[in-house]
Amino acid sequence: LQVEESAISLWNWTVTKHTGAVISDEQRAKLRFVACRLICLCEGSDPPEGTIRRQILMSMKTGKAWIDTGKAGLADGFLENAMSSIEKLYAKLRKGSEGEADIQAHRADVEKSLFKVLSYQAESAVAQGDFQKAVMCVQRCKDMLMKLPKETCYLSILCYNFGVETYEWKRYEQSSFWLSQSYDIGKMDMRYSVGKEMQAKVLRLLATTYFEWDCSLYLDKALKAISLANQENLHPAGFFLKVKILLKSGASDEDINSALAEFTHLEMSLDFCLNTAKLLLEHGRESVGFDFLKSVPERFESSPDLGKITLLHIEFLLQNKRELLAKQKIEEVIIGHYTGKQLLPEALNQLHIILWDRAAKHYEEKSYSEALHWYNYSVSFYTPGQIDQNLAKLQRNMASCYLHLKQVDKAKEAVKQAERCDPNSVFTKFSVYKIAVLENDTDKAVEAVIAMAKLAEKPSEHEDKLRVDKNTGSNLLSLAAQIALENDQQIVAIKALEYLSEHLQDCRQLFAALKCLVRLMLSKVMAENAEKRWVSEDINSILTYLNLAHKKLAESFTEEKFTGDMRILEAHWFRKVAWNLAVQFKDSPEKMRDFFVLSFKLSQFCPSDKAVLIAQKTCLLMAAAVDLEMGRQQVTPSEQAELFSQALQHLQTCKEIWKVLKLTGDFAKDPTDTLLLLYEFEARSKLNDPTLHNLMESVWEQPQIEIKTLEIIASLAMESPARYPVLCKKALKSALNLHRKQAVIDAVKFSKCLHSLINISLPTGLTDLDTCVLQEVWDYFEDALSVVSSTDAYPEMEILWLMTRAWNTGIFQYTVGKYKEAEQWCGLGMRFLNHLGSLKKSYE
Repeated sequence: LQVEESAISLWNWTVTKHTGAVISDEQRAKLRFVACRLICLCEGSDPPEGTIRRQILMSMKTGKAWIDTGKAGLADGFLENAMSSIEKLYAKLRKGSEGEADIQAHRADVEKSLFKVLSYQAESAVAQGDFQKAVMCVQRCKDMLMKLPKETCYLSILCYNFGVETYEWKRYEQSSFWLSQSYDIGKMDMRYSVGKEMQAKVLRLLATTYFEWDCSLYLDKALKAISLANQENLHPAGFFLKVKILLKSGASDEDINSALAEFTHLEMSLDFCLNTAKLLLEHGRESVGFDFLKSVPERFESSPDLGKITLLHIEFLLQNKRELLAKQKIEEVIIGHYTGKQLLPEALNQLHIILWDRAAKHYEEKSYSEALHWYNYSVSFYTPGQIDQNLAKLQRNMASCYLHLKQVDKAKEAVKQAERCDPNSVFTKFSVYKIAVLENDTDKAVEAVIAMAKLAEKPSEHEDKLRVDKNTGSNLLSLAAQIALENDQQIVAIKALEYLSEHLQDCRQLFAALKCLVRLMLSKVMAENAEKRWVSEDINSILTYLNLAHKKLAESFTEEKFTGDMRILEAHWFRKVAWNLAVQFKDSPEKMRDFFVLSFKLSQFCPSDKAVLIAQKTCLLMAAAVDLEMGRQQVTPSEQAELFSQALQHLQTCKEIWKVLKLTGDFAKDPTDTLLLLYEFEARSKLNDPTLHNLMESVWEQPQIEIKTLEIIASLAMESPARYPVLCKKALKSALNLHRKQAVIDAVKFSKCLHSLINISLPTGLTDLDTCVLQEVWDYFEDALSVVSSTDAYPEMEILWLMTRAWNTGIFQYTVGKYKEAEQWCGLGMRFLNHLGSLKKSYE
């Protein structure tokens, strides 16, 4: 009992929330579902009449709720429960009846509920696509209408709704059945009929269903249905549909005129009449269509929209290639415009569109004079001095026609008018530009390009949103460059491409523009005097283009349409250009370095194959070499430091690349290791880098180091601003040792190395020398004597120098009272005397 009470309370609460948005339809269906199930669980073996009636009501309502929420499958069980409960109720009522009159009364009572349940079952079946079950349920309902005549309207509308649903699902056969049933049921009892308007609506949809299902097969049925509809209730929709069916059937003009005559007195809107005329004309019924169109103004004499009729007339004349008649109509409209019969603004705008479309068609066909004719019609509607953006566009279009016709003066006048109306339009500037190019007015053309670029950056607030999008400026600049190139105006083309490259978003277009710029500037450079060629501003421009290419390649990773393969191809093209330019700049080290560095940067977007790695290594080595060379020139200490530091950065990157490159093959004869060592030594020594000694420790340990390398290191160690005498001596000693180890000593090279070592060890003019130093230098002289004694190839001037240095060292010792040492050194000098040739007598 408590469960039953709770279920009833839940049901009643749900009913009270039916209005308002407290709970949704689906939540309401779920609550009903729970309440109904609980009531069913409480049912005893012989429930009283009231309980059964409650169950019937709750089961019906729950089933209907599920249908309304689109879950018809859940409704079926509840509707079957309702049917079962109705049978129980009828049996119980019969049992308690006292006569035939009672039985009939009870049956009538039960049949109302039965009718509702059957109609809900039909709804559920239609929703689930069970056509046969739905037909069966509706037939049973139909059979009950004799006893329940008031339900006629409900059942007719229910069948109409089924017809609408199945029509929307394009189940035309089922739709035609339901709509026919709706119409037939609606006629069964005129007292409870749905009314003529509804019956006509049903028949119109039935005719439409036949028409769309298979017009050729069901044409007669469609015509019959629409005729019946129009008999029931004359309506513009019925009129239109009948004309449509007749046209589809290929009926004669006479039959169509008869159909039109049926509706002569029907009240219809102007738009409806125009749509009817349009339908006739679109189906090629010109005679009927134009006659009907001519009759329309009589019906709407007081309407301000009469211009729509004229527009439709003009449109169809043009569509049917009756251009001469269309022109006559347009000229009538123009005369009317100035004699108090103006079109409404909306109609006038539509006429302008028609005129411009026709002009554009002729323009595409290159009939420029004819295009001008149509544009002039449009101009006729503007008053002199009127300021209007559309007029500016019109004048620009006319200017284009005049240019094609070689009528430059008229084109200039048209553009002048466009400037008056819309001076801040990028399109107007483009028109100015075209004329400037044709007249070879470079300054004006460049000025127009600059103006276009500024407008492209920030489109005018007045620009028509239909005409300008984010790419308009770029597209016009691209077209401007093309026009300039076609007219051999490189300076203008370059300027247009420069601005274009700043605005393009599309990577492919951007790189195409940059490549074009580079080629144009290169051809310009090559045309210049050889002396000026490599020092002009044009080279700086090329450098700017290549830097922009590098920047955009770096940014291109975010653009989906620009693939990796595209990026690689572009990077290869630009890096090769930078390389080729770098090798041209023998007389301009700074430019050479800039292009080599740029070539390296661009190559970083390419796959690291052997060829690219070699190119990268070479670029960095060359850049470092140039920085070192520039650092050797007479520049300020801060500039020197910057150049040497820059060289070091290039070298560090180069060393990493070189490590990878050596893994790809045999580079035994490649001098890169030596160059890296010498460049790094020079840079670090001249920067007074504290890590220099660490670098040299690894050098002394190298078994394969060459004599020449050591001699260069020695030279660099003492080259200003570097001063490392200890490193210099060590390098020269190592070189001298290597000279001694040669199978045959090269006396000339040996002499030069020894000369340098003695110079650094025994500075000229010093008398107070350490004994150890003198002993070390003495050994060098002994080495020299040994080699001089063994070969005649030792240069005589070097022997003379050795003799003189030994003798002078002895004299310096003598002056400080070191007589024994003086005798030794002078004696050493005299030992060299014997090896002099022609000079011996002069010194003996």
